[in-house]
Amino acid sequence: MLGVLLLILSVVAIADAELCKPDAQNAFKVRLSIKTALGDNAYAWDANEEYLFKAMVAFAMRRYSSKSTTQISNVLLCNVTDRVSFWFVVTDSSNNVTTVPGSEVEAAIRMNRDRINNAFLLSDKTLQFLKITSTLSPPVEPSTPVWLIVFGVVLCLIVAGIVFLVVAGIQQHKKKNKESTERENLEEKGEVTITVENGIPCETLDFKAGHVNGVFVADDERFTSL
Repeated sequence: MLGVLLLILSVVAIADAELCKPDAQNAFKVRLSIKTALGDNAYAWDANEEYLFKAMVAFAMRRYSSKSTTQISNVLLCNVTDRVSFWFVVTDSSNNVTTVPGSEVEAAIRMNRDRINNAFLLSDKTLQFLKITSTLSPPVEPSTPVWLIVFGVVLCLIVAGIVFLVVAGIQQHKKKNKESTERENLEEKGEVTITVENGIPCETLDFKAGHVNGVFVADDERFTSL
């Protein structure tokens, strides 16, 4: 009886070795960088961690397909290295001698990638399924809605424009008042100033002393003398 049991175990081991080996059909290689990810808090990769990995893969397969009856025993690991890397396959739970198509395993892993990463305190960069592309992280939504940010920027621009126009108007009004006051002061003093109209300099009259037009003076001197 013992011999028969040993024979069965040997056959199973040989069958498992044929199913799970590097570059075997439907096999995937996994590489973990535990020390890089956790530093001094890194844990050792042992049989317990292997059991957890098998459980997470079985969980992913069952969650991917509601009809799946994958057990932990259906997940086979091989060529485990100290660094840590290994290969794994998932066998068909109905016969346990064939492997589940790689496309189904890949889809299940991608669907549950975050759950697997969290179980080992790792990320897509430190827990790598070499033939399975990483899933994109969901976009981070800002705490403030985008439309509110845009509205705030536009409102600030409008307020800044209004303030600029008000300040410019006040400065222009002050400038006009200053010019008007200076002109009135000059008129009160009776000083002659030069103004420009249509690009031609014109003299303003000295309101106190008056102003004599030189043209008429010349005419008076020429015609009045006898």
